[in-house]
Amino acid sequence: MPKVSVEIPQELLDDLDEHVGDEGKFVNRSDAVRASIRKTLDMLDEIDRRHGRVETDDDGESH
Repeated sequence: MPKVSVEIPQELLDDLDEHVGDEGKFVNRSDAVRASIRKTLDMLDEIDRRHGRVETDDDGESH
């Protein structure tokens, strides 16, 4: 799996860390970031569908 390095403001990292670990929703920061990216991409796909910017094939798959 490729690694990506990003700069994150401390306040976002602090908020993220509240959701990571034994008492959190995510195992680690990477898991939380991946989940956030997936959710954001799903939301963007839905916006594109509503605006007719996504082609679909016969199976309903987006391209």
